[in-house]
Amino acid sequence: MYVPGRGMGILPRDFDTLMIFNSPVRRASLHACAAILCACSVLPLSAHEGMWLPTLLKAVEGDMRTEGLQISAEDIYSVNHSSLKDAVALFGGGCTAEEVRTQGLILTNHHCGHSSIQACSTLEHNYLRDGFMAATLADELPNPGLSVTFIVRMEDVSARINAVLSDTMPERERDAAAEKAGLALAADAVAGTDNDALVRPFNYGNSWFLIVSRTYRDIRLVATPPAGIGEFGGDAGNWVWPRHTGDFSVFRIYAAPNGSPATYSAGNVPFKPKRSIPIDITGAQEGEFAMVYGFPGSTEYYVPSYAVKQVVEFADPLRIDMRTASLDVIDAAMNASAALKLKYSSKQRRIANGWKKWQGEVRGLKDLDAVGKKQAEEAEFLRRAQGKKEYAGILPRLERLYGELAPYDRARDLYSEFMYMGAELPRFAATMDKLVEGWGKVPETDSKAEAKRLRAAAAQFFRNNDIEVDQGILAAQLPIVLREQAPALATPELGIVQAKFGGDAARYADNLYAKSVFADSVRLFALLDRFNGKAAKRMATDPAYRLAKSLNTTFAARVRPRHAEISDSLETAMRTWSRGLMELFPEKTWWPDANLTLRLSYGKVEGAEPRDGLVYLPYTTLEGVMQKNDPGNPEYSVPEKLVQLYNAKDYGPYGTHGEMYTCFLASLHTTGGNSGSPVFNGKGELIGLNFDRMWESTMSDLLFDPALCRNISVDIRYVLFVIDKYLGGKRLVDEMELVGQAEVPHMIELPLHR
Repeated sequence: MYVPGRGMGILPRDFDTLMIFNSPVRRASLHACAAILCACSVLPLSAHEGMWLPTLLKAVEGDMRTEGLQISAEDIYSVNHSSLKDAVALFGGGCTAEEVRTQGLILTNHHCGHSSIQACSTLEHNYLRDGFMAATLADELPNPGLSVTFIVRMEDVSARINAVLSDTMPERERDAAAEKAGLALAADAVAGTDNDALVRPFNYGNSWFLIVSRTYRDIRLVATPPAGIGEFGGDAGNWVWPRHTGDFSVFRIYAAPNGSPATYSAGNVPFKPKRSIPIDITGAQEGEFAMVYGFPGSTEYYVPSYAVKQVVEFADPLRIDMRTASLDVIDAAMNASAALKLKYSSKQRRIANGWKKWQGEVRGLKDLDAVGKKQAEEAEFLRRAQGKKEYAGILPRLERLYGELAPYDRARDLYSEFMYMGAELPRFAATMDKLVEGWGKVPETDSKAEAKRLRAAAAQFFRNNDIEVDQGILAAQLPIVLREQAPALATPELGIVQAKFGGDAARYADNLYAKSVFADSVRLFALLDRFNGKAAKRMATDPAYRLAKSLNTTFAARVRPRHAEISDSLETAMRTWSRGLMELFPEKTWWPDANLTLRLSYGKVEGAEPRDGLVYLPYTTLEGVMQKNDPGNPEYSVPEKLVQLYNAKDYGPYGTHGEMYTCFLASLHTTGGNSGSPVFNGKGELIGLNFDRMWESTMSDLLFDPALCRNISVDIRYVLFVIDKYLGGKRLVDEMELVGQAEVPHMIELPLHR
């Protein structure tokens, strides 16, 4: 179920909503007024909930100092001098990285760098499986298309944007006016520089921020652990504590000799950042202050009960079903073949991550009675709103709009999961649309050029996909689409499954893949190499092309317009609803919902008691890795060299009293996008890299529970140990600034661990 701000950016039109730096203005879809925070001086809300805009940290600095912060808000975010923000970057399109050296060395998660590591790998040099360490700068591996973006500054421009808006404007007209004003502000902000800028909305457009950034595009792989460390636990361990995963990778930013951003060139040099982060070699200590700084992707804390109910009862279960079907096929293929394991590794992780997260989210929301809590809040809203005309009828309006949106959202989810997270062949066939439809309507030279471009894309398609596996995915997902499809998404092509194949999806898939030219590289290359009118006609009648075109056309005609229309109305209603929450509940502090902008959360290193009789300690050690070691299970197979280091207790300066700490829990409010985020102690020193949440915490995107919500980080000591002792990268450790004193007692309740 679509909820404004849920980040379901899978469709081509919507994918850019996940990307922070790709457009000057996008529709406001996140819920909390940053301006309100300015008026608040202390945090009356529970535990360590909240993702704070760094420009507004003065409002919570006192509470942070009480908790254990030893540096100032100005040290965390400053425009006038270097601060921690200058060492924290958006990695790729949706992760975080941090500078740990003045020569452009950055750390992020292994799973954030996974696709880049895969792209650098071959069967002969399988860096995903075996790990990688560049011996010298010259051995660091380029990653075309990978970028790293730093924030230069953020500025509240609400007054200037709102000045051109009015409550009576239709939503599309309002968007257009805001975009025009935002473009002008962004252009002024970057005039004469090579920076980028955009204006981002918060609280459905009640407030707006200008964000100026700087992007570097020559990013090279420096080091990565093998899968037995960086992916230890696989799907079985994902989201589940206790974790023992060394989820990190090392990259380096390169720039032009004058320090400016540049695409890859052999003449580029290591980037010199304004700030790099010192590393506390003593690691995380139980009970100490901690904070996470990064780019959380999407939360929807302020949506009403109607939205939460639809997530629990419809949206998540449907998406789980669709992904279960595809994962069953992919997992079986990966287990059967090393080549397929490498080929499908990144896609499998991408699909499985959401699949397992949504399962935990449903369970958590049910266990906490999230719908009931929202309904209680709404009842209190109605009581407080009596006599206020501007809020009269807002809840019935929201209920009606979410009800109207439901069937279109269901159709949208089916379409998204089938076309963009399922089999690749239909979507690949659809990329030929411009070529097929343009023949005879555009100059032949243009068609020939397009055919040549698609020839290269087709070669990439066949390198990255296995046709037999792809066919299995389509056959597995199609019965769910046929069972669940809303009338709005019904197409003649889907009707063929029943009319011609008696509803047998496997027979339909057999026929489609046998007949489709897009499933046969030899036939397809021949058509593209000698493209003409006959080839265009052949492609136009291809079953895979017809299936994709019918779904795309039907979605565009029957689903997207009405979905957008209702969403516009919801946007307006939610603007009123969120404004009412802030006005009627002044005792609360309203933090801005995540929208892939720079945020800080704080708490402490601590465990949890998620269920009766179950206690989670706040840390794990290498001993637990060995206890899980199962050479027959690829998800829990420990590399022999790591076993040897463990047996010898050869931990170097990174161990503590004969133990090597691996991961730790903290009460930091995180979500997707925080992957790779630095976890700091109170001095602003690096103690870990955030990479996950407890499975019991995955509902925190909608409802934060201070007793349950914990993030999971890899201990910086384990990162250094693997780089130095396992990968032989002492030269990298020598680049870093290490502070603290090794062999200080930590987590002294060690007997409980045993």
